[in-house]
Amino acid sequence: MSTISERLKLFNQHLLPDMVQLKYEAMTDNAFRYYRGTCHLFYEDLAAVKKFPDSPLTWICGDMHLENYGSYKADNKLVYFDLNDFDESILAPCLWEAARLVTSIFIAFDTLDIEPEKADKMARLFIKTYAATLVRGKATSIDPRTAKGIVCDFLSSAAGSKYTDILKKRTDKKKNKVVLSLSDERQFKIKKPLRLALMGHIQQWIEQSSDSPYNYKVKDAVFRLAGTGSIGQKRYLFLLKSTNTRNKYLLVDMKQSRPSSLAPYVTATQPAWPSEAERIIAVQHRMQNVSASLLSSTLFHDEPYVLQELQPVKDTIKFKLIRDQYRDIYQVIDDMAALTASAQLRSGGMNGSATIDELIAFGSNANWQQALLGYCFKYGMKIKADYRQYLSDYNDGVFNQSSSQVITND
Repeated sequence: MSTISERLKLFNQHLLPDMVQLKYEAMTDNAFRYYRGTCHLFYEDLAAVKKFPDSPLTWICGDMHLENYGSYKADNKLVYFDLNDFDESILAPCLWEAARLVTSIFIAFDTLDIEPEKADKMARLFIKTYAATLVRGKATSIDPRTAKGIVCDFLSSAAGSKYTDILKKRTDKKKNKVVLSLSDERQFKIKKPLRLALMGHIQQWIEQSSDSPYNYKVKDAVFRLAGTGSIGQKRYLFLLKSTNTRNKYLLVDMKQSRPSSLAPYVTATQPAWPSEAERIIAVQHRMQNVSASLLSSTLFHDEPYVLQELQPVKDTIKFKLIRDQYRDIYQVIDDMAALTASAQLRSGGMNGSATIDELIAFGSNANWQQALLGYCFKYGMKIKADYRQYLSDYNDGVFNQSSSQVITND
């Protein structure tokens, strides 16, 4: 077994054994999917680098890559394009976030067979726009009214999505009742005792929490599979039915919260969060312009979870569909850079984060830009080599373990 596989198995040893096998399988798809599933390795390696440029402390989402920006419906009912994954969020050097994203450009573009020259130009564009946004010192946001080009088209399409669309994909009719589908490869049956306990817990949340939807009753629950890095964590999907509007349903996602995988490598003092779920939600509120609908936290069997609505409008830009459209790629990367810097500015000065003036000064100093670009390019090459080793180990059966499609863990 290679060192890479040893590190992976050590990190994933506390995940659900029957689900982590699906994570290992998903990571064989390509180098970019492998990169998405190995956030902890990225920061373990980065923390060991002696010549990486210094940068101010800011709040970061932690696992920043091209597929962790997307559309969502906020509490104000508008659709936004923004950072959308905060599981790994933490107070850390601001360039750690930029490095994770820029490296993802090199890896994703190579996976999509986009010319290396374009990858280099897009990486440079991200760094340039990121720095320029910091220098302006003013956070920006993107919604259908302010979006440009393909991002505007993307958000306009998302805003037109209907709840019936997602219900059609996620549910079936059984004996004239709507239930969550088990034919969907991302949804799994839960053993009855756990299922009933979960449904009772969410019903209690509905009745007691000010963050919950009003006048709904829980009708069904399944185990949910989503993402790459988080596969193996406990995650459930609930079907809620309105008690006062006929044939109105709501889907709620409940995801286990674990400590940030960056925590062992960050020296900055962190706030004493009540729970990991509270950390995730607090940082999300700080970094996003407006946060997602029904965002809430809960404790189930003494474990923290983040709750939020599963939306038909939530989606990410499909780069494989625009791989030959240079202007569209340019617009998306430019927007992602502006949003990354904006999130750091928006949370500036909070609990040890650099102030806006400090971030402006840092953005004005171009000395770090070439060093960042060089590190990301070299690390992208390392990821491709690590992926080949991982694929070899996987094919040799290093990660083999029997799996089940019935969730019994509580």
